[in-house]
Amino acid sequence: MHVQRHRRRLIIALCAGAGILALLITVGVYGMLRGPANDRALPASTVGTTAADPSSPIAHPRTLTAVKNPELFAEITASALFGWDTRGTAGPSDWSQVLIDVGDPEEAAGLAADVRGYLPTIEQWEQLKAYGTRQWLTIESIRVPDAWATALAQAAPDQLPPGAIAYTVSGIRHRGGTWNDEHAVTASKVAFTLFIACPSGGDCRLLRLSGVNEPLE
Repeated sequence: MHVQRHRRRLIIALCAGAGILALLITVGVYGMLRGPANDRALPASTVGTTAADPSSPIAHPRTLTAVKNPELFAEITASALFGWDTRGTAGPSDWSQVLIDVGDPEEAAGLAADVRGYLPTIEQWEQLKAYGTRQWLTIESIRVPDAWATALAQAAPDQLPPGAIAYTVSGIRHRGGTWNDEHAVTASKVAFTLFIACPSGGDCRLLRLSGVNEPLE
C-alpha cells in the first residue's frame, strides 16, 4: 500500500508559456499536468465550414476494445474522447463512461473531472442537440512528448505505475450539424496529452488527460 500511495503522489509541473518540464513534486496526482479544463485555441488553429451529410448514421457510446499496445490504446482512446453524437438518446455522462471504464481505478475521480472538461455540459448538450450536432476527430500525429523522457529520468522508483507513458495527440476536431436549415461541418486543430499505463502482459489503462490544447511538449 505504501508503494502505491507513493506512486500516486507524482505531479509533473509545466512552465506555462514555455511548455517545458520544470520539476517533479510529490503532492497530488498528475493534477498540474492537465491544467484548467478550458478549450484554448492553438495559435495555428484554423476553422472552416463545409457541407455535411445529414443522413450519416447516429453514433452511440461503445465499450472500448481492450488492448495491450500503448500507441494503439492512445489512438482508440483519443478518438473516443472526441467522438459523440447528440442525435441519439445518450447524454454526456454516457459518452464519458466508456472512458472511465478503461481508466485506472485509483485515478477515477481525477480522470472523470478530466473527461468532463472535453465534453459539453448538460446545458450545452441540450443546445447542441437542437442542431443535431455530432463530433469526431481526425488524428494527424501521436507521439511521446520530449518532456516525458525527463519525467522518467527524474522520477523516483515506484513513483510511476508500471508501463506508464504519455502520448501527445494532434489532430482536427470536426463538428457537424444543421444551422438555419443548412448542413455544415466546422473543423479546428486540437492537441492534448493522454497519460496511460500498459503493464507487461496487462491491458492498458487511462490515467489522466491534459487540458484541451494544453499538451505536454
